[in-house]
Amino acid sequence: MVIRKKKRMAVEHVRITVFDTTLRDGEQSPGCSMNHQEKLRLAHQLDRLGVDVIEAGFPIASDGDFEAVRAISQVIRRPIITGLARACRPDIDRAWEALQDAARPRIHVFLATSDIHLQYKLRITREQCLAQAHEAVAFAKSLCPDVEFSPEDATRTDPEFLCQVLEAVVAAGATTLNIPDTVGYTIPSEFGELISTIRRRVKGIENVTISAHCHNDLGMAVANTMAAIAAGARQVECTINGIGERAGNAALEEIVMAMRVRRDRYPYEVGIAGEHLFLASQMLSEITGVPVQPNKAVTGRNAFAHEAGIHQDGVLKNPLTYEIMTPQSVGVPDSQLVLGKHSGRHALAIRCEQLGYQFDRRALDDIYRRFVRLADKIKHVEDHHLLELIRDTHKPAASATPLFEPIPAVASAAASVPAREASRETPRPFPLAQPGNAFGLTLTTPADPHHDQEDYLWGV
Repeated sequence: MVIRKKKRMAVEHVRITVFDTTLRDGEQSPGCSMNHQEKLRLAHQLDRLGVDVIEAGFPIASDGDFEAVRAISQVIRRPIITGLARACRPDIDRAWEALQDAARPRIHVFLATSDIHLQYKLRITREQCLAQAHEAVAFAKSLCPDVEFSPEDATRTDPEFLCQVLEAVVAAGATTLNIPDTVGYTIPSEFGELISTIRRRVKGIENVTISAHCHNDLGMAVANTMAAIAAGARQVECTINGIGERAGNAALEEIVMAMRVRRDRYPYEVGIAGEHLFLASQMLSEITGVPVQPNKAVTGRNAFAHEAGIHQDGVLKNPLTYEIMTPQSVGVPDSQLVLGKHSGRHALAIRCEQLGYQFDRRALDDIYRRFVRLADKIKHVEDHHLLELIRDTHKPAASATPLFEPIPAVASAAASVPAREASRETPRPFPLAQPGNAFGLTLTTPADPHHDQEDYLWGV
């Protein structure tokens, strides 16, 4: 029993290295290229975020990329800084020239190993590939003590040949073996099995770190990465917002939060400061001009927003009913309730209270019916719309109890907004603001059971 407990404690303290390639692979996403200053600005944010490795670029690709890698190497001192190089001397020389001032430099060498790449792209034999990989890693090792090797298109490479190549580069001095699913072809069970096979069959594997680099062509980049971790990979390569070639890479924020939310399945440590995730996501979007999709996990606009009445009612009582992480844990200020046609009386009543009005059941029903008809037409109901409904439906003195004095000013300010201007406003969901619960949010006094059941049954 004592031995079993010690083993479990050892597993819980395993640390996963987070290798961010937003500035290299992410930048290769169409429309996401960055200049020198933009890369440096994002590199500082990645440093604040706590990533362990920053892949700053592909130095031989252009003079601009070279200068960006060199500048990041000189300024960002905590994380490892790496540059990509093909398995040839000119690339490796150029990468080292850009990286040599780094406090912790790494050269990342890659060479395709799948038969389709060898035959059609490189036009070399397996034997030539094996020799080139060994020679390139040995040369990189003569310049830099930390060398990573990636067999491009590993998941479509013959496993037997893949293990031969990996064994050769370990013998040549590689310190990290990165297994890329370059075209997003694999599935979680298969990828986990491949990592396990490499751990069993490659001589010297116990002395190096196994890494996973997954693309999202079938929408499984994060799932494949998690499978690799479970199978023994201890470095994950990822990007902010999942940007990258074609359908993108595994998203850093999703990998990190998957491990933190499901610690029962992934008892590993990561050095990421979660409260900086949303800021990193927004900064990248601002720099590239590519918006984050609204339903993007963790950092999308809708990740902590609720419109359906059933959900709003549950979240108002306890956010744990529909949220598996707190918005604050990823740097989002608060959850949001969006008033739309799916919203229920509970959310509507709360918003009326926040605007300064409290209605009895009959008055609220009257407001609610009109609210639903309006929401059917305009999709999102804003505060000035709601105040107009209150004013037009009931005389405040007769049917609503003002909760605080400033209401007339609020109402008049809202009413003064020109209709044409108001129609151009972007929806402004209102944040939760009511009595403490597990998330530190406040909760309202529960409505009567009939109210709750009605919202629950009809989803309004």
